[in-house]
Amino acid sequence: MLYIDSRYIDGIGIGGEIMKISKELINGSTGTLVLSLLEERSMYGYELIKEIDKKSNGIFEFKEGTLYPLLHSLESDGYLESYWDSREGKRKRKYYSITHKGKKELADKKEEWTIFSKTVNKIIGENTYGFNAE
Repeated sequence: MLYIDSRYIDGIGIGGEIMKISKELINGSTGTLVLSLLEERSMYGYELIKEIDKKSNGIFEFKEGTLYPLLHSLESDGYLESYWDSREGKRKRKYYSITHKGKKELADKKEEWTIFSKTVNKIIGENTYGFNAE
């Protein structure tokens, strides 16, 4: 599991060994991860936490203390909007959805990530995870 709010993050490396991953490697990507999930559908906070855990096979584990300030920041930047939904017999939940501005930001971040990761792979000369470094 990856704990976002610690100085170093425990992750699972090649061969299944536990390795330390610098928090700096993940910090710049948390907003992109959240926007990517919300591009699929609107979700409430706890649902986002569970979906990140599921899609990362337990490698990324967002804690509420990390996620909610991030959601508020993305909303203040105009990348998300929120609304309350209380279906009959269900608990009232605050849902988040991506805005047009958020979709543009996500597209820019995906392009930036592609260029960054390809360039890093070229420099370090490894193709550890099966990515094409060319």
